[in-house]
Amino acid sequence: MAKVIAMYGRPADPVAFNRYYFSKHVPIAKRIPNLRAYEILRGPIGSLEGPAPYHLIAVLTFDSRAAIEAALASDEGKATAADLANFATGGVHIYFGDTDAV
Repeated sequence: MAKVIAMYGRPADPVAFNRYYFSKHVPIAKRIPNLRAYEILRGPIGSLEGPAPYHLIAVLTFDSRAAIEAALASDEGKATAADLANFATGGVHIYFGDTDAV
């Protein structure tokens, strides 16, 4: 399996972020080809040092890194990435890679 992790910084307006994220962005992202699962961690998000600087963290699961790369290159993947400018006022960091159980 492989995962995409999107870490959203605290937005200027959390209520507007949540409204847009769940009503507009999630439906766009769920159309990405070969997406197996879509999970979120939402605030308040903690860390070992205390409150984390993130409002929401999304975890998207795919079969492989190659599936992620193909998904991101698809029209649906490009639309999802382009949509970030519409609501991610606190910034977003996106990471992806293969996973292993240890």
